[in-house]
Amino acid sequence: MGLTVTWLGHSTVVLDLDGVRLVSDPLLARHAGILRRRGDAPERDAWHGADAVLLSHLHHDHAHLASLRRLPGIPVVTAPASAKWLSGKGIHDGAGLADGQWLAVGDGGRVRTRLVPAVHAHRPMPHRPNDAHGHLVRSGSATVWVAGDTELHPAMEDLAEMAGGPIDLAVVPVSGWAPRLSGGHMDHLDAARACAIVGARYAVPVHWGTLHVPAGKHLPRGWMDRPGFAFARDARRHAPKCTPVVLHPGASWTMPN
Repeated sequence: MGLTVTWLGHSTVVLDLDGVRLVSDPLLARHAGILRRRGDAPERDAWHGADAVLLSHLHHDHAHLASLRRLPGIPVVTAPASAKWLSGKGIHDGAGLADGQWLAVGDGGRVRTRLVPAVHAHRPMPHRPNDAHGHLVRSGSATVWVAGDTELHPAMEDLAEMAGGPIDLAVVPVSGWAPRLSGGHMDHLDAARACAIVGARYAVPVHWGTLHVPAGKHLPRGWMDRPGFAFARDARRHAPKCTPVVLHPGASWTMPN
């Protein structure tokens, strides 16, 4: 029992929480469309046996259809419009949740999850729904906020109230797949400020150091390696009550009791 977090690269995080396994925005393949992955694809044992998928939105680097098809027969917790679109692609496990609706996951309903607001409206897709959300995950051991792609927004101040108690862990995006971020994202400084707003005890930075355009991982040199560690620096300065936990892809961390 307890919480162990494994970062598989980009926004793919495995939460092993009180005997229930959840996978966020699974990207389990070597690449995502034209985007190249630095390093190997995640090991199967890291994500196999999942009880649910937390799907934030339908951008190709988050809703990777081939990866979702490797996780059949479990709820894909997402917005109703996204669940309907996935069904049209043969993924019929979408659990579209209404605002404020909690879904019990795993045997005995020990773990519950719900959607929470995110602001990620830049560059809307004409061929997929553009709903975007984060997730709250709650159990007897921990409460986790998985932010998804978002910019800073006022509803972050209400997350602890939505969760029914303090946020133990924030999983926050701190960069992207190019040196410059488009709108609707947080950089490492924004992510640190978000952790202060929500009052998180710990934070794991994601959405950095993994994907790049062809021949773009060294332009400019070192850009892929900086954001996670810059987040740790910014968190110590701007969210002093939050302990940053910087992982490398494939690495795990267990939250202290």
